[in-house]
Amino acid sequence: MTEPTAREAVLGRIRDALELAPPRRQPVARAYRTGRTLPDDERLALFTGRLADYRAGVRVCTAAATAEAVAGALDAHGARRIGVPPGLDRAWLERFGGEVLVDSDAVSPRMLDGLDAVVTASAAGCAETGTVLLDGSPDQGRRALSLVPDVHVLVVDLSTVAAGVPEALALLVPGRPATLVSGPSATSDIELERVEGVHGPRTLEVVLRTDA
Repeated sequence: MTEPTAREAVLGRIRDALELAPPRRQPVARAYRTGRTLPDDERLALFTGRLADYRAGVRVCTAAATAEAVAGALDAHGARRIGVPPGLDRAWLERFGGEVLVDSDAVSPRMLDGLDAVVTASAAGCAETGTVLLDGSPDQGRRALSLVPDVHVLVVDLSTVAAGVPEALALLVPGRPATLVSGPSATSDIELERVEGVHGPRTLEVVLRTDA
């Protein structure tokens, strides 16, 4: 009889412990501070300030000026070939004169890597943390679409920007995949030098619509 490997021994002990003391579900107290609100002008100032702290670009506009703001963000970064989720409002791209690739399961990561930028909508925002939340809806697309291209243009409606984190999370549909974006993708090396674009887009542009 062969001796069990270290892995088999550890897993065997865990199984034995679970048989002796089966786990019991324990209620978790969730006494989060909720229900916080802020006037529109304060939410706008706080949200844009936090985004600027994260080195994200911000373009504040009305809903009627969405196409102009989106085109301005793309032109500022020389984007001529972009990707969009299948449910994105095409009116937002009326001022953009480049090539548009509509994402699908047939679009490979290599094809996404060849794009200059991606434009998506958003599900919610958090003013307190400067975070934009995506939930994989048709106008936001799959996670790969918003992670692979180097520039991400995010359209956010001020009406969906909550004051705090619990309030923002409450706007999401439970069970949908959530992606939280707080500025461009960034990390620090061993010498604490900031490096951007390691785990996602190097550049984040937020088009914030004040009346939508």
